[in-house]
Amino acid sequence: MAGESVPEGLDLKEKGEEELWELINDNRHRISLGVRPCIVIPYLRQARVLTEMDEDEILSSHNLTNRSMRTSHMMDILRTQGRNGAVALLESLMIHYPTLYTQVTGCKPSSEPSRFSGLIKYSELTEYLIRAVTAMQNELQEARSENGKMNARCASLESEIQLVVEREENSRRLQAEYERLQRHVSTLQREVTNLKDEKCDLYMRYTAAIEEKSAMNIRLHDLNLQTYQLQTELQKAQTENVFQKRRSLRCVPLAETSQLQQEVRTLRFQLTQIEKLNPVQQAILPHDVIDSQAELGEKLRCSREENEKLHKEKQDLLDQSESLTVQVHQLTLDCNMHQKKSTVIQNQMRELQTERDQAFLSRNEAQIQIASILAEKDTLRSQIMELKKAFSLQDKDRQSSDVRGIACKCDDSPIPNRRKLCRMDAVNPSSQNCFYSKCDNSMASSEEPPSPQSLHIRKGALHEENSLETVETDDLSLDDFVILRNVLNEGKETSTQFVPGRTKSIYSLDKNSVPPFLVRSRPKAIRISGRVVTISFKGDALPSQIVVAGGNKTGVFVHQVTEGSAAHTAGVSHGAQIVEVKYQQNQKAIRVVLEDSTLEEAMWALGQVTDFCHLSLRPRQDDYEALLQQLQNDKMSSGDSFYVRVNVTIPAGPKGTMAVSCNDILHVTNTRPANTDDSWYASQVDAYKLLAHQSRLVPNYYRAQRLLIRAIEEMNFQTRKSEKEGHVVAQNTRKAVRIVSTCQQGRNPLWVSVENEKSKSTESGETSAPRSCMTLMPYTLVTPHFPPICRPVLLLPSILGRILENKVASWQGFELCEPVHNSRLSVFCAYSAQPSSCNSEMLSPSDHSGRLNKSQVLEECGQGSNCCYTLQSVEKVMKKGIHCVLPLGLDCVRRLHRAEIFPIIIFFCQSASSARKLRSKLHRHSLSEEQLLVCSKSEEPLLDKLPCLYHKVAPDLWCDQNSLLTKLRSVLSVEQRKIVWVEPDLW
Repeated sequence: MAGESVPEGLDLKEKGEEELWELINDNRHRISLGVRPCIVIPYLRQARVLTEMDEDEILSSHNLTNRSMRTSHMMDILRTQGRNGAVALLESLMIHYPTLYTQVTGCKPSSEPSRFSGLIKYSELTEYLIRAVTAMQNELQEARSENGKMNARCASLESEIQLVVEREENSRRLQAEYERLQRHVSTLQREVTNLKDEKCDLYMRYTAAIEEKSAMNIRLHDLNLQTYQLQTELQKAQTENVFQKRRSLRCVPLAETSQLQQEVRTLRFQLTQIEKLNPVQQAILPHDVIDSQAELGEKLRCSREENEKLHKEKQDLLDQSESLTVQVHQLTLDCNMHQKKSTVIQNQMRELQTERDQAFLSRNEAQIQIASILAEKDTLRSQIMELKKAFSLQDKDRQSSDVRGIACKCDDSPIPNRRKLCRMDAVNPSSQNCFYSKCDNSMASSEEPPSPQSLHIRKGALHEENSLETVETDDLSLDDFVILRNVLNEGKETSTQFVPGRTKSIYSLDKNSVPPFLVRSRPKAIRISGRVVTISFKGDALPSQIVVAGGNKTGVFVHQVTEGSAAHTAGVSHGAQIVEVKYQQNQKAIRVVLEDSTLEEAMWALGQVTDFCHLSLRPRQDDYEALLQQLQNDKMSSGDSFYVRVNVTIPAGPKGTMAVSCNDILHVTNTRPANTDDSWYASQVDAYKLLAHQSRLVPNYYRAQRLLIRAIEEMNFQTRKSEKEGHVVAQNTRKAVRIVSTCQQGRNPLWVSVENEKSKSTESGETSAPRSCMTLMPYTLVTPHFPPICRPVLLLPSILGRILENKVASWQGFELCEPVHNSRLSVFCAYSAQPSSCNSEMLSPSDHSGRLNKSQVLEECGQGSNCCYTLQSVEKVMKKGIHCVLPLGLDCVRRLHRAEIFPIIIFFCQSASSARKLRSKLHRHSLSEEQLLVCSKSEEPLLDKLPCLYHKVAPDLWCDQNSLLTKLRSVLSVEQRKIVWVEPDLW
């Protein structure tokens, strides 16, 4: 506004109260931001529109946290003073804030006394103005001195800046030298790697040659044996041939022939003499000759027979001698063959000893070379570490100098102290780098020469590293990589990391953030069995290249592959299960295990791939065809199947979503139904059997999380609106929301859907949840249990449980859990005036401490008592097939769950009228109604932290103790038949 158009002054006396306050209210925001109450309050006190109590309330109230709130509160107090308050405020602005006065009133401030309203006397006004001018002069002098100090400080800072610039130049030179040395070291490392590869190739070739030589020696030995056997058979055949020839062409010896011829001639000569006898002799000796001739003929016949027998015996002896000769010859040949075999074996042993000596020599040479290479590597590493330390020290010096300069500036500035910001739930990535460190050290840590098996293993590892195409840069260290395990999963195992295990507890709403399901709480063993094939290709817009099907129950399979895409060219085919996917994002190497993930998780993980990726596939064509058959027959809508507990009441939506209540159990069967991106397909589960009541769409995890946050915000807003209405609203909506969040070291067992398009939330008017609220869980994963025997009974509140436990224990099929005596105070128990209620079992101090460490001690009986309730006492009652009444509190539930014991938890809601119904029972136990109400109010919020369901009994369902016990018996019979749903302990 120009100076000519601004009037000289404003007569405040002419305007009324409403006009003045309307003028002030129109500029209320400007006054609240520009006025400091501590400056204008003295004038307002002088004008008697503010009292000392008002001043203390404005300046010292804890509800007024900033200057604007104090100024606004001061104007509210002045509004009660009417016109005097408005006039005094404008006059104080005219004195202390003339520029603001001009902006508010549109007139220049006037220094004439007549322009003041007269709220302050002329003398008092003069004194106040003198004091104000004196204060302004002092402030001016202080500002001038402060300006001089600041000028001197600026000069010193300029000199420090010059020193910092010089140091920065030196650091740049050192950094350039460091980079040059690092490049040199990387070159040397590549040369060492090449030498190692060459040596490995030589070892492999040498091993192959040795194997071929040993195979040839074995083959030569077999051929020699076959040759010796053939030679032996040939000699045997020749010997048998000679024997047959001799036998066929055998003739009688000459001596025997001549003897026989001589006998024949003798007989012929005798026969001729007999024939030459004269007739007288023939007549005298006819009978004698005939007799002698007959005798001779008989003798001749006998001799011939004897001769034939002898001839046969001789022939048999000759045959035996020839057969023995053949056997002797055969044995001689066998002996010669064995001698030759032993000679060949001895020669081979000598050759093997020679080869062994040569192998020992080569091993020693290889050990010497490996030791020298390791020494060189250690030297290079030490040099690198020294350079890194020097460079880090220089960086620290430079940063410390910068921090000192900034700290000095902060000390000089009048900025008030604020709470220090801190990064929440940060994860150290160094704990995830064990995989790379193991792979790196496994190549050069062994001092022994590699065996053929180790060479093949090394070759496979090198091939795997080459398939991953890990790019080694100069300044890229292991801390630049984050490996996520899957856990996932241990089992849910690779685990992670996904990973285990590895763990973030903050879940970002950004599209590129990693869902907490893929981050494992502990290193999880990856369950990868069978033949897995890793395919590397360009993964731009990977969801458009491949379409997946399946889920966490069946596995995620490749359903369709776009022809002509990079995945199709690389060889990805339908029917293969996706085991894991590896890719880089923001210079981080990410590994996501999808073996037990849901369909929504798999589609999210594949959608994060924007560059080169490595897809691990396992061929499971039979399982894929079975999945397709079930999908075509409408037996299942996807491969997902898990149970969740609802933690927020969600009404029916416009898209046909199902209305669910808090603590309902849902069976999710499809995390990515058709024609929707923010819903799951689930069905409500029957309380007594695993049967579905109705199946419809429900909000997915992220959408339900936003609904949960919105419900909490509405509850807080309604609570602040009115104290009376807020109490009613809190009472009505307490069952509508169950607050469940993950701890810092825990892991969200469900998928957190990431907002794929930020425009959706802004267009629909839904605000994103703050970062600190992302641990709220609208669904929690649960598993069903079917207790085969009677479950223990826990009655709450604990004061009411003490009143009813003895009555319930007297029922048939119920027994009270007895405490166990501790022998440490057995002497005091023996001389005690009151009899002990403990059973006969006694615990020694060592047994008591051991059971306490194993969480087998459920609860101590009381302070100063010598008894405790143990897990064994509950199991002893349960073995009888009856209900065990637990006189304990809520702390025992988790200890019982660890032992696979699931108690029936019944909570009786209390009000003033219901407490009056139990007045007589409470007085018998020296208790009051107020104590019962306080106990009920303190224990009821703890029920939502239990990892299981419970039953609440409203106070209007019973009127006296008998009806209460009748209601309790019916509730117990119903709860015993229900399925027990237990969620993982996240607290």
